[in-house]
Amino acid sequence: MSLDDPPISAPAEVETSVRRVDRASPYPYKITRAEELRLQLADEIVRGLLEPGGALDETELARRFGVSRTPVREAIRELAASGLVEVRPHRGAVVARPSEERLLGMFEAMAELEALCAGLAAERMAPAERGQLEAVHEELRALIQSGDPQRYHEVNEAFHAAVYAGAHNAYLAEMTHATRARVQPFRRAQFRNLGRLAKSHVEHDRVVLAILRGDRAVAAAAMRGHIMLVCEEYEAYAGSL
Repeated sequence: MSLDDPPISAPAEVETSVRRVDRASPYPYKITRAEELRLQLADEIVRGLLEPGGALDETELARRFGVSRTPVREAIRELAASGLVEVRPHRGAVVARPSEERLLGMFEAMAELEALCAGLAAERMAPAERGQLEAVHEELRALIQSGDPQRYHEVNEAFHAAVYAGAHNAYLAEMTHATRARVQPFRRAQFRNLGRLAKSHVEHDRVVLAILRGDRAVAAAAMRGHIMLVCEEYEAYAGSL
């Protein structure tokens, strides 16, 4: 599967496990049908294949992807939260683009939430959790060589989820996941930039080293810097289209 053409699979819910070369990852996660639709539509909007102002007809999309209108409706609702779709009362949904101010605001909020998670993880992660974080980090390193941005994105999700879990604050993790879902289309797109996978891994490396040392301040600063660099990379990608 590539970022340019992510497939829509047949089952209503598909379970995807992120795996290392030698063992299964401790962070399996499920992708719902609505999530698959959201990712594909988000890609098409970000890449300009669906232009701002274009109508998103639920019946037509359901026919296109061979699904009921329920997952289509859910995907549109989630895209609206990211600013990629505008839902107009009694007029349906249309493709939109978030303003620069809104996009920056989302990334700033994301940076602060993830920084808090990383800082708490540096203090609270159990030894086994630290080992699992290192394992996912090493899997990302191996994926740089393959140059597969979609696979890197999938494992990257597990990396950040490991940091959220390591903070041992369920409410914070819930808020961070919710915000991440809104920013995800833009985070995902920036992996198409030349050399971005290697740069991302270097940024992760600073976070991992600080967490392993138990340095809360440095872990938080490293994660905050990483997320704001992601914002810059997305802006560069959008500007290249």
